[in-house]
Amino acid sequence: MHIGVFSYNTEYTMAADELAVACEERGYESLWLPEHTHIPASRESPFPGGGGLPKEYIHMSDPFIGLAAAAAVTQTLKLGTGISLVTEHDPIVQAKQIASLDRLSQGRFLFGIGAGWNKEEMRNHGTPPNRRWTVLTERVEAMKALWTQDEASYHGEFVNFDRVWSYPKPLTRPHPPILLGSLSSKIALKRVVDLCDGWIPVAAAVEDLPGSIAKMHEYAESIGRDPQSIPITCFCTNAPKAHILERFQHYGAVRTVVRIPTEDREQVRAFLDAYAPMLQKFA
Repeated sequence: MHIGVFSYNTEYTMAADELAVACEERGYESLWLPEHTHIPASRESPFPGGGGLPKEYIHMSDPFIGLAAAAAVTQTLKLGTGISLVTEHDPIVQAKQIASLDRLSQGRFLFGIGAGWNKEEMRNHGTPPNRRWTVLTERVEAMKALWTQDEASYHGEFVNFDRVWSYPKPLTRPHPPILLGSLSSKIALKRVVDLCDGWIPVAAAVEDLPGSIAKMHEYAESIGRDPQSIPITCFCTNAPKAHILERFQHYGAVRTVVRIPTEDREQVRAFLDAYAPMLQKFA
């Protein structure tokens, strides 16, 4: 099982390019950056983690720019969005953005996606909150067409275009891995199998992770898909101890992503150094 790190990518913590170099030097497998285009000040939507909204949610930088900078200064580190809110992007623009990043990184990009939880935020982008999963599905399907077809067309309720050229195509064929960040409801697990290349459960929010994985595998087998073609990436909101990592490894996770402190470079480097022994233990 690989170990990656997750940074809130704010302007007051270690910059993405510097962080990427530090991660690669220490042997971490991947770097993941989150996305909120903005946070509406009305604060009508409650924070899913409970309590007040953490400061870093208001201060996130753009993940794609951060990952492009990280790609330019590293050679082997995988680079992921954890997660990109597809419901807040034009799919034609995002398809080109991702294909460009995948080529710049020499095929190291992992496309973590989600539909979002902040209703005011998605409304500001024109997405009806109660239709966000339909919007996400159509946009992902449209991007797949743009990545794989010379003349791509797509016609849905929210996405419509006919016969367009979109280049460059991704270096990764047919496209970078699409990993869905979601909870573990039956419909969520079905979306992973039907639409995506992997699942990102937030470990603390999934009550029965092995049971959820088993249900997802059962559905995959029922439609003729190999369950092993759906890797699990466990996201943690903290730095789990070895016994937790062992549990994820036992469940079949291919990687665990741990949160680093949203602090200055000295504290970030200290964290990376202190956690580095786990890399060898789970290599």
